Amino acid sequence: MKPLAKVVSCLDGYDPDALPVDTARAAIRACLEPLRESERVGTRDALGRVLAEDIVPAINVPAHHNSAMDGWALRGADLLADREVALKEAGTALAGRPFRGEVGPGQCVRIMTGAVMPRGADTVVIQEVVRRDGNRVLVPAGQKAGQNVRAAGEDIQAGVAALKAGNLVRAAELGLIASLGIADIIVKRRLRVAYFSTGDELTAIGKPLPQGAIYDSNRYTLHAMLAPLGMDVTDMGVVRDDPAKLETAFRSAAAKADAVITTGGVSVGEADFVKQLMGKLGEVLFWKIAMRPGRPMAFGRIGAGRRAPFLFGLPGNPVAVMVTFHQFVREALLLLAGRGDDCRAPLLPVQAAHAMRKVPGRTEYQRGVVFREAGHWKARTTGQQGSGVLRSMSEANCYIVLEHERGTVQPGEPVQVQLFEGLE
Repeated sequence: MKPLAKVVSCLDGYDPDALPVDTARAAIRACLEPLRESERVGTRDALGRVLAEDIVPAINVPAHHNSAMDGWALRGADLLADREVALKEAGTALAGRPFRGEVGPGQCVRIMTGAVMPRGADTVVIQEVVRRDGNRVLVPAGQKAGQNVRAAGEDIQAGVAALKAGNLVRAAELGLIASLGIADIIVKRRLRVAYFSTGDELTAIGKPLPQGAIYDSNRYTLHAMLAPLGMDVTDMGVVRDDPAKLETAFRSAAAKADAVITTGGVSVGEADFVKQLMGKLGEVLFWKIAMRPGRPMAFGRIGAGRRAPFLFGLPGNPVAVMVTFHQFVREALLLLAGRGDDCRAPLLPVQAAHAMRKVPGRTEYQRGVVFREAGHWKARTTGQQGSGVLRSMSEANCYIVLEHERGTVQPGEPVQVQLFEGLE
């Protein structure tokens, strides 16, 4: 196992005391080792799981040439470019009940959407343009040979991977797998994540609040952010600022998890014994990231026997916890779980609705609201942006992402937003 410090020190712009967001993100990605273990599950139970192997179909979808419309199936050679043609109706083809005969010259078959194309027919003329005269079907001029026919294998071809390992199984993927008649598949096992809060000042909800104490909200926001990711999650509660208790908690978390998330204890002045403890248990890098909020962060591995799960030590302020989770931890967990796609929420351009103060030299994640006004999408902040003001997150529907070198934003200037909906 290569030392993490050696991996990240090779990255351009790596400075643990002033680390740009993009470099921190790249450093984490460079260190990750995705899960290798997998398991076989029933197709219905694969929803929300990550494929551990390619899905290679044994059949074509559709399995046969079939009609894309309701109408008449006929031979394209019988069509006339300059005048109407009269054909004799020879039968009917329904979805699941094919026409058993063969369409000869001058004949046609009434056909419904999804029905197998009769032998001899290669074209479907929609019912809306056709006239009937007794047992004759009158097809207008100008119809094209081969029209309105779905070819066998047009959607999925037998022997060609329909889905790749690393794909997330969503509703569409589940339906696609079912359309191939596959009853069970191999998926990555669920990632195991343990988390806890640290601090003597924290009080559990539902209990009286002592003077100088605060209720622990971070575990609840972490629970809410982890829940949509489809992982096995363990809430280990609050751990007091005691080296022995912290060591016990870290060892316990490392023994059961692939990733451990903590909040608090990583800021300058409060992290000395935590830093020593993390170093004792594994290899942990302490960073000062050039961002607001969320400047202090720890990343590394902690050990328990042969296990060495990844550790994400987040700040203690509630908004900083959410921002660092969304910008670093969420993507890292999904990659650890085996996802092969870009898991980050996209950045979308909108107009600034008002001036926004910004200092160059750091990336800022201001909490904002995207709205539409006079035909344009705009964004405004939710007001006070302190890292302890959790209300600023509750009132927002996006992050307004102000780039590292950017200064103050003027009204009407373009800004990028990251919608919360894409992070859930």
